[in-house]
Amino acid sequence: MQVHLTQARRIVEDDECACDIIKIGGLCRNKERFIKRRDRLLGPNGSTLKAIELLTGCYVMVQGNTVAVMGPHKGLKQVRKLVEDCMRNFHPVYHIKELMIRRELEKDPALATESWDRFLPSFKKKNMQRKKSKATRRVYTPFPPEQTPRKVDLQLESGEYFLAQEQKNARKLQQRDEQQQEGVQKSHAKRQARFNAPKESAAAPVGPKAASESSVAELTASLKAKAKGTKRPASGDAAAAAPAEVAPKKKKKQKQQEDQLSKVLAR
Repeated sequence: MQVHLTQARRIVEDDECACDIIKIGGLCRNKERFIKRRDRLLGPNGSTLKAIELLTGCYVMVQGNTVAVMGPHKGLKQVRKLVEDCMRNFHPVYHIKELMIRRELEKDPALATESWDRFLPSFKKKNMQRKKSKATRRVYTPFPPEQTPRKVDLQLESGEYFLAQEQKNARKLQQRDEQQQEGVQKSHAKRQARFNAPKESAAAPVGPKAASESSVAELTASLKAKAKGTKRPASGDAAAAAPAEVAPKKKKKQKQQEDQLSKVLAR
């Protein structure tokens, strides 16, 4: 364990500062679990370790199978409990939360003589019930199981045992070439699958309702076109009939004028 010189000098100079070395190597047997739980003490980018140091007022250093702690006696006890619980699969975040609540409660003098159990969170380890697999009963047989064939026995059956070393090497090369060709064919098929057109879904057949609606729409359109066509010649006939009615009126006026002129001349 290598502690920085500036931190190590505090034990000699400061009387209130004490040191504690916590051995965590034997608290977890599995190596992978041990490394994972030890990393929980550090946290992402050392954030968990920094929070522990701020709340306990201790210097904490995690290295190998030990944890070195330097600080007041009260902080040493808190860090020891936190580290041991962490290696027993209790996350240090729960202890950090409890330490934060205790720090806030210490500021209130009215709660100095009261119990803080109602304010502190209680974290209990839950044992999840797992389904037990039913063990299958084996049929009792007085005879031992068949012996698995040896490599030499398999070579005797296939006839490879009697081949020369050159023939064996040639057979291995042939098998390797066949496996490579199979792999090449599979990769080629995968590449070609990209260029295959996807299957299109067939168009939905037109039902009787859709056909009847389309026929009705066509009929209405044709009727409208016919109605427009009949109105145009009617307007033309009216225009042609109008001058025919005006013509006899003009003839009557001309006759009246001619009669008046003849009367004047006769006088």
